[in-house]
Amino acid sequence: MEREPSRRVVRLARLAALAPLPTGLWRIAGACGVPLGFSGGDALADVRFGSGFSLYMIGLSVFAEMLGFLALGLVQRWGEVAPDWLPLIGGRRVPPLAAVIPAGLGAAVLTLLGVMGAIGWNDPGNMGAPGSPTGVAYWVMTACYLPLVAWGPLLAVVTLAYHRRRRSPAPGLRPVTV
Repeated sequence: MEREPSRRVVRLARLAALAPLPTGLWRIAGACGVPLGFSGGDALADVRFGSGFSLYMIGLSVFAEMLGFLALGLVQRWGEVAPDWLPLIGGRRVPPLAAVIPAGLGAAVLTLLGVMGAIGWNDPGNMGAPGSPTGVAYWVMTACYLPLVAWGPLLAVVTLAYHRRRRSPAPGLRPVTV
């Protein structure tokens, strides 16, 4: 019998699931025509709702949040047994590595992107570029993107906890309860 995830791990999974939300809301606001503080020839300076770029911004936001919600599968039943409504695999046990490998790779990529983004945030090609937001718009955008730095490490911790909880003990050994 597999153990339940700890309350701490469940909270961390929820935080991982919500990490892309502020950025997505910021993008959707911009896609709907809310000025984001960009000026000049930047694509974000004059977004028109319904344009291809605004639809891309909305789609990217929805896609990122859907990826974020997959972290919840690492702490909920549907991450251990496939939901009945899924064709072919419904009701079957999810092999632990089928979740651990993609979640671990995702955590590594998100951590790398978060670190690179934080290091280069004010570079001339990013927020240091002419036409980038300044003042309150800069701080709002920074606050909305900051949770993305935590997304990878949060997912890594939840993935490790899932792996530890779901792994089979060696023959003759009993699972260790913490």
